[in-house]
Amino acid sequence: MIRPVPDASNQFYLDHINLLRQSYERLTGKTFGPSGLTGVALAQAVYEAPYVVVSHGIEPDPIFNYANLTAQKLFEFPWVEFCQLPSRQSAELPNQTERQQLLDTVSRQGFIENYQGIRIAKGGGRFWIKNVTVWNLYDGEGIYRGQGAIYSDWENIVEKL
Repeated sequence: MIRPVPDASNQFYLDHINLLRQSYERLTGKTFGPSGLTGVALAQAVYEAPYVVVSHGIEPDPIFNYANLTAQKLFEFPWVEFCQLPSRQSAELPNQTERQQLLDTVSRQGFIENYQGIRIAKGGGRFWIKNVTVWNLYDGEGIYRGQGAIYSDWENIVEKL
């Protein structure tokens, strides 16, 4: 199912932002999103934030189910394409094993901080993501719902000729 682009009509996916926020705060003890905001204002602020927020679901080959505007710009995928993309495809094939090891560690530990790795945009541009926090998403009943990631540090890799 293709999820519509976040906007006021769907409250910028407030329920999903609350899942991200509550899981993040419970696991890391840190605040998620701009302080002082709640509800739809928080969800909109996260969608429009100058840092990356992404998440994927629990499919056997997890599919991205959220990508804020900064993530969409960085990875060069509009919302509709991003939310149909297997998250493993955010890394080049040689880097997918390392990425999966990271996600397996997060599954065991609950979260990991200060991760860095190479990712690839739709157009083929490569970039480092740095100081990434990845965490497990659990709903109010403790049911596992996927994983989220947040970071504000990335650097384009310039290919030398």
